[in-house]
Amino acid sequence: MDRARYRALSVASVLVLGFAWWLFTHLNLVEPLFVPSPRAVLESFIAVTVRGYRGVTLFEHLAHSMMRVLTGFLLAVVTAVPLGILMGRHRAVRAIFDPLIELYRPLPPLAYYTLLIVWMGIEDSSKIALLYLAAFPPLAISSMAAVQRIPEHRIECARCLGVRGFGLLRTVVFPSALPGIFTGLRVAIGFTYTTLVSSEIVAAVNGIGWLVLDAGRFLRTDLIFVGIITMAATGLLLDRLIRLLEALVVPWSEE
Repeated sequence: MDRARYRALSVASVLVLGFAWWLFTHLNLVEPLFVPSPRAVLESFIAVTVRGYRGVTLFEHLAHSMMRVLTGFLLAVVTAVPLGILMGRHRAVRAIFDPLIELYRPLPPLAYYTLLIVWMGIEDSSKIALLYLAAFPPLAISSMAAVQRIPEHRIECARCLGVRGFGLLRTVVFPSALPGIFTGLRVAIGFTYTTLVSSEIVAAVNGIGWLVLDAGRFLRTDLIFVGIITMAATGLLLDRLIRLLEALVVPWSEE
């Protein structure tokens, strides 16, 4: 019952925001150039979906963006999570890799994106490399922290039963660390998506971020709103998919 009430409050807050948007534009309290009406945004959404923008439809722009973000993110998952687990279990591994990760983690991704463009060009390879590097630190650090939070008595009990080596990692360490790893996945996907938009603004000829930038050059705020709403919706969808996967894989995480 409480969950339904909270969901109703969430829906109500979104509806109130939408109503305020409609009211401000309907009463002409703001110039349409700055804040277009919901109707204008809807019409632009339909137009860019059907006819496209500069010869490319909205969903084609979105497909380019999703390919980049998912490729970089999945590459980071299959490398950063195992490394984070090893860093959490072995001090020598942590001593080698943790300083390197902490060295570039605070750097804004666009600070080294120029180097990636020089090395790899302006095609998708440099963008995927940037997204990979952006997703790597939160995944590695969250995995390491999740392993370090595992109660030591759980490890000792497994050892008393003869579980050691890779079997210990597979049957005890990895399942115990999964809730923390999924938290890192949610943080990383949001940061990766933010970095994606920045990379497309700097060097791209398609993608949802490029669409927003190009529309801004011609003061098409209706298209800017379409792009922003699309990014928000897809970002929320990616987060929900990770939450759903977490509920299926680690149903005990909320207990």
